[in-house]
Amino acid sequence: MLQGIPAAIPAIAAPLRPVPGERVHHLKRQLKEVEREKERELNALRREKRDLVHTQMRNLPLFLALNFYLRAQVESLGHGVSGCHDLRMTSRRCAGFLTKRGGRIKTWKRRWFLFDMDHWRLAYYTDSDERKLKGVIYFQAIEEVYYDQPSLTFCVKTYERLFFLVAESPEAMRIWMDVIVTATDEHSRY
Repeated sequence: MLQGIPAAIPAIAAPLRPVPGERVHHLKRQLKEVEREKERELNALRREKRDLVHTQMRNLPLFLALNFYLRAQVESLGHGVSGCHDLRMTSRRCAGFLTKRGGRIKTWKRRWFLFDMDHWRLAYYTDSDERKLKGVIYFQAIEEVYYDQPSLTFCVKTYERLFFLVAESPEAMRIWMDVIVTATDEHSRY
């Protein structure tokens, strides 16, 4: 018992509990404040992501820039592209026939391969008309590219599969390997 205060009075002086309707209103206000805070955090994350993407786009290497010239890059590596009649090369694409070993059934088929920087992929077709797409190897899936025996054979290793490819000439094989390696190295940086 407090000094001079009867025992019943401290119970009255205790904090008042809100009436159920007031409690609901109070909880709704708290919920709205939490939702506003979450929305502010989400907007901050969206801004951060947008700024990061813009920064990455500004800092892209020449290889991924729209004005990159693939043929000049390949020639700067010491390849004589004009003397290699097995390939067609433009500023953003490299195309030509390669012989590919099948995945499940190990037969060798001649396929038209198209290295496409705009779509970040190496696609292959049944013929040079590019009408029937047979498969795609995306740059981000490529782990390594290496020379294999017998001659003119090289491998493209992805997360899921190992592609065995045979070029039609030694120069074509070296060009294909350098083009794919350059794409893979540059893509893996970003």
